[in-house]
Amino acid sequence: MTEAAPSPKPLLVSEASISRAYAKALLSILDGRGTEISPLVLSVTGFGEHGDIPEDESLRSALDTLLRRKGRRDVEDVAYTIFPQRLWQMAQGDRAKLFEFYRMAIRAYKAMNRKANGRGLYFERLTMYRGSPCDGNQLEWILSQYAARSGVRKSMLQATTFDPSQDHTASAQLGFPCLQHVSFVPTTAGLAVNAFYATQQIFDKAYGNYLGLAQLGAFMAHEMKMKLGRLNVTVGVAKLERIKKTDPQLTPVTAAARACLAD
Repeated sequence: MTEAAPSPKPLLVSEASISRAYAKALLSILDGRGTEISPLVLSVTGFGEHGDIPEDESLRSALDTLLRRKGRRDVEDVAYTIFPQRLWQMAQGDRAKLFEFYRMAIRAYKAMNRKANGRGLYFERLTMYRGSPCDGNQLEWILSQYAARSGVRKSMLQATTFDPSQDHTASAQLGFPCLQHVSFVPTTAGLAVNAFYATQQIFDKAYGNYLGLAQLGAFMAHEMKMKLGRLNVTVGVAKLERIKKTDPQLTPVTAAARACLAD
């Protein structure tokens, strides 16, 4: 009787930057057996008082270079699907303008990349979810309820991106949505953001996912008049796909990841 292959081991990562968290998750797969972690739980702190998100420039640069070389979306592009940081900067702190800008731009975003964005984007689901209050803007509803009174129940401060009416399909592969749910928890140390992924692509999506979630958290913290304290990400299955562990082009990213953790 053939011995069954060992199941993936869970991994808990607690780090003071998204770069260090990503580096530890990536190296855990590269240095271990197999190409999956199940589950992966990351808890990230180290955010600045004004929503600054510290990163390791060498790791970010090495990863972006490889992503472009492989024809994949770079880190900023992936992060943008979760939070449109450039539009927030254009809005200059006015969230109504942010939401207005996004509504004006969403059709163009989809048209630019039908393959990747045709089924929707995460920020679209967060702000234009069919059948939810505030004309589908879950984030606006959360913020308005939080500001309306003190002692709001914490279970109210959550938003979903998974829509069974659209996403329960029998397709063999479905690139969107992997992120299922986000919740926001005010604490004495700042806002905690919790996100759940059914699956996550470690090579071409994970870093951008962490950056986008941190940017979303910084935005929500700003609007709730507190700092971003912690980002927690739970991934059912984290997978290294679309690149082999032995690919020599991965070497600069691996070296940058090790150097990031050595600091």
